[in-house]
Amino acid sequence: MNALYDALFAPHTGGTSPFLETDEGAVMSYGAFVERAAQMAHVIAGAGLVPGDRLVVQAPKTADTIALYAGAVQAGAVYLPLNTAYTATEVDYFVGDAKPRLIVCDPKDKDRIAGESAAAVMTLGPGGSLSSEADDKPKTFETVKRVPEDLAALLYTSGTTGRSKGAMMSHGNLLSNARALQTLWQITADDRLIHALPIFHTHGLFVALNTSLLAGASVRLMAGFDLDRLLAELPHSTLLMGVPTFYTRLLADARFGRDLTQRMRLFISGSAPLLAETHTAFEEATGHRILERYGMTETNMITSNPYTGDRIAGTVGHALPGVEVKITNPETGTELPRGEIGMIEVRGANVFQGYWKMPEKTAEELRPNGFFLTGDLATMDTDGRVTIVGRAKDLIISGGFNIYPKEVEDVLNAQPGVLESAVFGVPHADFGEAVIAALVPEADTDIDIDQLRSSVEPMLARFKHPRYYKVLDALPRNTMGKVQKNVLRANHRS
Repeated sequence: MNALYDALFAPHTGGTSPFLETDEGAVMSYGAFVERAAQMAHVIAGAGLVPGDRLVVQAPKTADTIALYAGAVQAGAVYLPLNTAYTATEVDYFVGDAKPRLIVCDPKDKDRIAGESAAAVMTLGPGGSLSSEADDKPKTFETVKRVPEDLAALLYTSGTTGRSKGAMMSHGNLLSNARALQTLWQITADDRLIHALPIFHTHGLFVALNTSLLAGASVRLMAGFDLDRLLAELPHSTLLMGVPTFYTRLLADARFGRDLTQRMRLFISGSAPLLAETHTAFEEATGHRILERYGMTETNMITSNPYTGDRIAGTVGHALPGVEVKITNPETGTELPRGEIGMIEVRGANVFQGYWKMPEKTAEELRPNGFFLTGDLATMDTDGRVTIVGRAKDLIISGGFNIYPKEVEDVLNAQPGVLESAVFGVPHADFGEAVIAALVPEADTDIDIDQLRSSVEPMLARFKHPRYYKVLDALPRNTMGKVQKNVLRANHRS
């Protein structure tokens, strides 16, 4: 038994319906995909991975990369996708923490990664060693037994302090959430999903692909967000899962409107807050109301606005079937009356198994009774509808990517002429939030912002770069000396 593989992949053995359609016009059937996954599983097993071993993947978004995910599930490996924008220093941390037996990367990155890791390194893509080896493998593989509690994936998430934490996601976590979403959003084999999201985090990998696999839907796989291509695909598709950036850019294009969206059934937004103005403008332009949902790496999806019923701008809807959500006093953990602001806590089969090699951190955020402390502040109305009002943590979500300020601050503070810094997010119609850096210069020093920007760029992934720098005489602090980022956000919202 391997419940995740048996539910997502095995039913499609020999299937002739289209699964993946690429930018180049290639179409891979479900049956061919299952065969390719089996070839990938053979390579994974041949590299010495046994059930529970970690497989790190920092590779381009291709059909083979998705087949590698399926092959990892079939072989019992723990799949660990990494953002393709991560620098060598960032990758070194994840590799050092997860201790993978195999790393898969783009051929252009092999020398850099191989030089820093004791793990085996293979490449995926045209001429890649893993791709070539898989071509010669059998197209069937004896699926490794896994129970729902076994790990399927390790996804690194961000906090406001310290280094990234590895959220341990089990087979049961992923399958329960995919089933709930597929049912709620009424995804069927008649759907065609435009997939322009990255596949190295929950939204693009698990929400979009796992639900499509369960339903037998076809997927128009885009290497990345491309406005022209997306506009061309809308008349031939029924479903789009995106981040707020997708929708603001569509609205800004004169070609976009009702004519292109007549066949579309559902637009879904997540990974960052959707501004109410965007929600309203989209409905006026197309007649469609975007369905906003809420989730996080540790829990997959938690709530969703309804498929049938009111999709209210500014809210993230109700708890998914089988998921418990409550609003509590952040200090005491006591559940609060409806309408009061408190912390979101969540319990269900979707909630992760804990943080990799961090038992103390797990104990801090995962209660003995199974409720996970999200760190997000919200209200819940009498009907159970959740409205997020802020975050207890200073996590920044920009363009759907999580950014923790301390990592950026550490880089800035090490630059010549910078006495201290504070990094925070402010609302941004396109990205959800924009990253702002407030800098205090050393005495009798002027900070050259252009030089600082150039120095920071190679040290951080692009999505972590501050969009704006503000030079201040001092950072606002409370009586305990803690920097008041709420004051910075309020002063620099514009």
